[in-house]
Amino acid sequence: MRIEDVLHLPSMPLAGPSYPKGPYRFVNREYMVISYETDPDIVRAQLPEPLEPVDRPLVHYEWIRMPDSSGFGDYTESGVVIACRYQGEEMNFVAQMYLDDDPPITAGREIWGFPKKYAHPKLEIVKDTLTGTLGYAGQLVAMGTMAYKHESMAGNGELTKAILTKTQVNLKLIPGIDGKPAICQLVSYNLTDVSVKGSWIGPGRLHLIPHVNAPVADLPVHRIVAAHHFIADLTLPYGRVLYDYLKR
Repeated sequence: MRIEDVLHLPSMPLAGPSYPKGPYRFVNREYMVISYETDPDIVRAQLPEPLEPVDRPLVHYEWIRMPDSSGFGDYTESGVVIACRYQGEEMNFVAQMYLDDDPPITAGREIWGFPKKYAHPKLEIVKDTLTGTLGYAGQLVAMGTMAYKHESMAGNGELTKAILTKTQVNLKLIPGIDGKPAICQLVSYNLTDVSVKGSWIGPGRLHLIPHVNAPVADLPVHRIVAAHHFIADLTLPYGRVLYDYLKR
């Protein structure tokens, strides 16, 4: 194989790359997001500097069902997002992510620095309840429930679109061959080409169970402030370096 061919490969391995080149389009991506207040000292401890906490210690616990994802297929993920601020701009720090499909785990970690680990999340409608669960190593570590489509926000798609297009930031840490950090960056991105197909709010609850390898319960639930269910088509583009720890 010629050098030019090697440089054109989208990902490893050479024989059967793990994922294609982006950007990546998602169709009928379904979210349940339960937002809650937590301990401000724990938020400060889990936000890498120079990210700063916002005035309200707010966490968004997400389940995302992705039935049609270009290059990645059909999968579900669940995770923890912490509201934060960087140089005066409010954004969301993606702190933990758990999903059940190898290509988006590999691509997410290698390209954007998403904190992805393999687990067993599920988002489903059970009778009158939108139900999200997360299992890790055979144990239940999270369960969220929301009353199904109690209050429509169909006339307020712009608000949901603003939530989806808000700047997200990840800590991308990749060691070099000597074990020292080769890449250590805060990477930001914004979803694009967003089309909101449905949006609902209603009562919700969240139960988190301590687990050493899926520590979602380390951000305890003090008070539920919102539960939001929405469906959208969107594109995940490549990101940008917000802060480089190795060049500070």
